[in-house]
Amino acid sequence: MNNSKETVTNHTAVEKQTALDHRYMRMAAIWAENSYCLRRRVGALIVKEKMIISDGYNGTPSGFENVCEDENGLTKPYVLHAEANAITKIARSGNSSDGATLYVTAAPCLECSKLIIQAGIKRVVYSEPYRLEDGVELLVRAGIDVVRLNQEL
Repeated sequence: MNNSKETVTNHTAVEKQTALDHRYMRMAAIWAENSYCLRRRVGALIVKEKMIISDGYNGTPSGFENVCEDENGLTKPYVLHAEANAITKIARSGNSSDGATLYVTAAPCLECSKLIIQAGIKRVVYSEPYRLEDGVELLVRAGIDVVRLNQEL
């Protein structure tokens, strides 16, 4: 009897987490609307204990013009990804992302995945694949729980 009760409890917990994942992902998609990038807008939220502790979207560093693409339509090399913006915001705030979940509208690239690992983030939820899978592969290799959420944004 206990086994059946545990199964129901675990199933309910999974349903609640999935519902939260969808809500936070919708919020990350709304946050992506702040980006000035024309090619692709990406949003990110860092959540810890059901609290949003940081946010970010892709764009140029503070103090730079809000133009992400050059005259050929290519992304400028100094544009920051949404994940990097959210993680660096944590560093400036004095908060800790250790054990947190990162919600991001596009799968992390390799460089952002390194930052995610170093920031102590333990779970990454994303909705759109990235053209390269090496970032997600690195996260999995590091033991981070990676979830692709099938959701229209």
